[in-house]
Amino acid sequence: MGEILFLAHRIPFPPDRGDKIRSHNVLKALARLAPVHVGCFADDAADHGCEAELAALSASHLLLARTKSLPVAGLESLATGRPLSLTAFHDRRMANWVEQVLRARPIDTIFVFSGQVAQYVPQSFRGRLIVDLVDVDSAKFEAYGAAGRGFRSWMERREGRLLRAEEARIARRADVTLLVSKAEAALFAARLGDSACAVEPMGNGLDSALFDPAKAVPEPRMAAIDGPRLIFTGQMDYAPNVAAVERAIARILPLVRRRLPAASLHVVGRNPPASLMAHHGHGGVHIWGRVEDIRPWIAAADMALVPLEIARGVQNKVLEAMAMGLPTVLSPGAATGIEAEDGRDFLVAESDAALAEAVIALAGDSARAQAMGHNAREWIGAHASWGAALADLPRLIALKSESMSDAA
Repeated sequence: MGEILFLAHRIPFPPDRGDKIRSHNVLKALARLAPVHVGCFADDAADHGCEAELAALSASHLLLARTKSLPVAGLESLATGRPLSLTAFHDRRMANWVEQVLRARPIDTIFVFSGQVAQYVPQSFRGRLIVDLVDVDSAKFEAYGAAGRGFRSWMERREGRLLRAEEARIARRADVTLLVSKAEAALFAARLGDSACAVEPMGNGLDSALFDPAKAVPEPRMAAIDGPRLIFTGQMDYAPNVAAVERAIARILPLVRRRLPAASLHVVGRNPPASLMAHHGHGGVHIWGRVEDIRPWIAAADMALVPLEIARGVQNKVLEAMAMGLPTVLSPGAATGIEAEDGRDFLVAESDAALAEAVIALAGDSARAQAMGHNAREWIGAHASWGAALADLPRLIALKSESMSDAA
């Protein structure tokens, strides 16, 4: 049995945001199959603080600080004609380390997590290449570009076009390309238009024992605010999350508060921009920012509201709310890839008015809300474990292994 080289655009620790949760669990699963050498990047000091955990899980590793600013990466992208997403993560030290590992170790599989780091796979590598794109990033940037205006819109449309070509290159080079859901895999395959490329879904999972409402004490500051309390969680410097919260603040919450004046919206997640912070304390809006543990905040909420308009892949924020037994109102995009039953396990609505009505209906029917939360947690336990999500990894990397049904 050979060894595995795992490349990621972010260190898979701590597993406290969507991409890190997925990469963390994939890395743990791979480490049970063979020795894994990990090359990845750190965004900040907190990431560097997790290097000991990375070292304990890997046979060897390289963790590089990502110091290239967005303006510098943008200028480099314009000068080279490459996607900004690639230039932002281009570092010769990583390329040198990859070459060194391939020379020194019996690597027969490279697992690439996220398209930004596929650039480090040498053309000379003849082993198995698995690429987990997670989402169709090119489609996301195309949507940004279509919704925006001016120079930023031009850059986003350019990024979408260049990434689409890069995604096609990656898929033709890889033995298999993974996407986070059947819908995302179908979209990628249709855009690729090349039946010779192997494209498969590999879903997200969730540790329902960790996200157990019986073990979470509601956050007292949030619980002290009169209800109904709506919550939105996520990385708050991520454009689709910002747009969803802006929609909730400007268009959905006011409709809810006409009927339920005490209703409040609680936004929990790191790096909220100034445009969102300006709403804190006004009109029932509370922007809490980064927290150490999201579970007490979910436990303090009465329901989750996830009105994403641009959504790619499976939303961990939805899985977490469902696992915590929280009734969840969400847009069709936010429900993509989660094959739960609308009306039973969560409520899906598209327009602002329909989303507001769904919130009002659940707030006024505690028995229905409680039953929906119970059903949601039951669905997570039956359908969304990491063991089930990653059960195909041994087949994908062509290594024999014992069952991974006990994957965390």
